[in-house]
Amino acid sequence: MKLARSALRAATAAFVLAGSLALATPASARQDDDRLGELFNQLRTAPSHDTAEAVEDQIWSIWLDHPGREVLTLMHAGVQLLHKDDFKAALGLFDRIVRMAPDYAEGWNKRANANYLIGNYPAAVADIRKTLMLEPRHFAALAGLGLVYLAVEEPAGALRAFEAALAINPHMNGVQEQVDKLRKQLAGSAL
Repeated sequence: MKLARSALRAATAAFVLAGSLALATPASARQDDDRLGELFNQLRTAPSHDTAEAVEDQIWSIWLDHPGREVLTLMHAGVQLLHKDDFKAALGLFDRIVRMAPDYAEGWNKRANANYLIGNYPAAVADIRKTLMLEPRHFAALAGLGLVYLAVEEPAGALRAFEAALAINPHMNGVQEQVDKLRKQLAGSAL
């Protein structure tokens, strides 16, 4: 469980960094932004990790944006609390965000992160499901679902979730490493 928790913490840190930049210069769209379709095409076909990272940053910028200033302020504060490992306080802020903006996928995703980090896996899964209902291409939510499956020792579920994340964003090196490891593990257990 510590491995899974540190992996999500690292993933959250990377996503939060991209999100902090987005919060500094908010755009005007969210998961329904018309630019996302083309950005996801570019992400899938990016010729290098650097190119993919630049496209991913643009996706995160759109996902993290919200037209409500209070929602953005709460998101920024919640992300900072995640950085400080104050998961329960972060969860409280993300609870407020999903009540205020139930159609804001990133609010649900960040709440899933906080629930995962405090060990409330059923709540994390419920939040991930809501995230994916709002934004089915949310590769980070799928990767987070994989981490939940790892934490509850369900490697087959983790593999499916990680593979789904890679189908959307094939440039997630840490997720690819998990897939390779799980495939070996599951092949060995089938013998």
